[in-house]
Parts: sequence; structure tokens; C-alpha cells
Amino acid sequence: MKTKFLGGAREVGRAAIAVKTEKTQLLLDYGVMIDHEPGFPMHVPSKEVDAIVLTHCHLDHSGAIPIFHIQEKKTVYGTQLTFDLVKTLISDFIHLSGYYLPFEYLELQSMLRSCVHLDFRKKQTVGDMQFQLLDSGHLPGGAQALVEADGKKLVYTSDYNTTDTRLLRGADRDYGDLDALIIESTYADEDHTDRTTLEKEFVESVTEVVENGGTVLIPAFGVGRSQEIACVLAAYHFEYPVTMDGMAREVNRIMMNHTSYMQDPQLFMNAIHAATWVEGWRDRRTAAKKPGAIISPAGMLKGGPAAFYIQKVGKNRQNAVFLVGYQIPGTPGRELLDEGKCVIDGKMRKIKAQVKSFDFSSHSGASELKEAVKEVEGNPTVYVVHGAEGNCEKFARWIKKEVGLKAVAPKAGDVFTV
Repeated sequence: MKTKFLGGAREVGRAAIAVKTEKTQLLLDYGVMIDHEPGFPMHVPSKEVDAIVLTHCHLDHSGAIPIFHIQEKKTVYGTQLTFDLVKTLISDFIHLSGYYLPFEYLELQSMLRSCVHLDFRKKQTVGDMQFQLLDSGHLPGGAQALVEADGKKLVYTSDYNTTDTRLLRGADRDYGDLDALIIESTYADEDHTDRTTLEKEFVESVTEVVENGGTVLIPAFGVGRSQEIACVLAAYHFEYPVTMDGMAREVNRIMMNHTSYMQDPQLFMNAIHAATWVEGWRDRRTAAKKPGAIISPAGMLKGGPAAFYIQKVGKNRQNAVFLVGYQIPGTPGRELLDEGKCVIDGKMRKIKAQVKSFDFSSHSGASELKEAVKEVEGNPTVYVVHGAEGNCEKFARWIKKEVGLKAVAPKAGDVFTV
């Protein structure tokens, strides 16, 4: 079994791995690098691909798959919830970046018709390979891929989180003996705040602002983070208005049809029903004026209704903006965090509202990643991917030194035999 790293090696974005035997080639993810112009993984001729396994809906894992549906129709395997979400995300991507893409809605439709949905732990055979999807704990419907061929066993964690959250159970790590482990390293050099401590501090901070007559804007990713924040507020019996806006509303509708993927379906439904969903501009203006919490994409303030809300909420020192996700350097969210500035009424201004950041991550932190590698059974070679700023190399060195397993931080184009 040969593994070729096509993207996501020593970088975060355009995740793509080809796994190949004498007779069969599977692609594990085929995503894009989201920048001003989308970046793609290394090319693989469509006729050489037997099937694609999609681990989750995020564009850095899914966004380039329609390329394989321009002339042919390649089967794509994943969970039902992933496919329902990917339809929304790639449609939006085509709408925003269509000029730069080699495919259109037609290819997306063809891709969605080629999807075969798998439940977690259901074995699927393609040629002389067998694989199954395991819960990744990263976002609803998100999976790891466990691939078996030529008597060898490989796990690709994709993005994963081993910690339970209000929305999801931690990753399923019952792999058995492995010959290869491909693991992410997004946070290989930092730990996250303990979840319970974080939730309490967050809810107390939101409550304090609202009880003093303020509005809290919570810019959050539409898929997963928005719903988790609603669940956290519901779990602590937050009794003030919660408003949800933007893509989060469409995602809510989709997730309500797939509650079995959630850690606590009842809490999820209670949280979603308790929130007010914005229907139009009148609702938006009302929400921005009254005390309460507003959960809205975009999580880094790059567009979406959050860009409107911050202009209203930011002007008043009674209000607050609480960031609940990673802020990439160069984004409006990062500028707000570092300098307390954002665009209001067309000009870059200091905002008066208080700004705070809460580390609600959907990735494992350094301690969890290390623990995960220590607990792996068998004597696998570990391939470290999906890390920026030297994290892949750092984590690989740590694994070799502290765990004694062979570990590599592959570069794009590297091929290894399992």
C-alpha cells in the first residue's frame, strides 16, 4: 500500500492523500487552500482514481472534489450529514470564488449524485481495499478513515478532537494494531483551556454584559461552532435572548435532521429552538439594539452578517465582541483582537465595545495529540500533516524522541510504502 501526500503537508489547507495498491487508488479528501485565489492539491488524473473518501465538509478537505466530476463521475464516500453540509459550503464557495474555479454548480450537482453515504464503523470495499469511517469529534458528521489493504492497516485522523464538547463526543480511537497513522498537528505546540473552565468563564462574561444592558456579538463559524455556542448557553440556562443569523440558520436546519451525530440531541434541539432566527434586515437591526447574545458568521468577521453587527455593536462601550475561534493573521477578526480596530461606517476605527477571545477549538490540543500517539497500538509509522509554522516537523521530532515510533513530516509529493 503506497501513500502519496498531495496537499496539507507542512501547511493547513488543501488536504489530500492518495492511497494506492496494485489495483486500486483511493483519495482521502481533496480540498482547497482558501486565500484570495483558491490553491489546489497536486493533480491526480481522474481515470486513475477509483473512489474518494471525504472526511468532513470543511472546504480545506472538500472544496476541490468537483474536479473529479467534470468528465467522469467518481463515487464519493462520507456520512450523510457531511454531504448535506458540503452542498451548502461548496455552493457558497462557487458563488464567492467561481471566477477562479475549474468547475461550476453543474459539477457540484454531479458530485452530489455520486455520493454514497456510510454510517460510522460500516465497512466498505473498493477493489482490493476496505475502509470504514470513525467519528472524529471535529464537527457533526466528521470522520477519520481507517483503510485496510495488502494485510496492512492505516488510519487518517483528518481534523479531529479527542475531547467531549457540548455538541460532540470525542474521537473514536479504537483502531486495533496499526501499520501507519496519518495525524493532524494544528495545535501540536499549544494546549487549549480546560473545556469546563472555558464554558463557565464564557457564560459568565456574556451574562455580565447582557445584565448591564449590553449586546454581545459572537462571530462564529456557521458549521459546528455556532451550534456549539448555542448549546453551551442552553446548558448553563442562559435566560436572555439568543439570536442566530447567516449561514448558521441553514446549517441548523440540516443538523436538526441528523441529531444522532450529536453528543446530546435533546440539548441541541432545545438550544436551536430557544434561539431566534433572523429572517431579514428588520430582525437584524432589532437584534443589534437589544440586550442579548448574537451568534453569527463569519467567524473571522470576513463578511457575513457579523460584519454588519460589529458596526452597530462596536460603537457602544456597554457591548462586547467575543471571538470563539482561531483568527488567521490578516483577517478583520485578528486585527480586532490585536489592535481593537475594525471598519465602522467605511473607516478603520477603534471600537468601544470590549473584545475578548475564548479558545473553543474543534481540534485536539498538544496534550491530547501526544496522548493519542502514545496510546496507539501496534508499531506504526506516524505521518504528521495539517500543521503550519513548523508544527508538523516539531511534532514528528517529539514522537521519535518521546514515543520511539518512526515519524515523518512529509512534503507535498512524497510517497511512502506502508
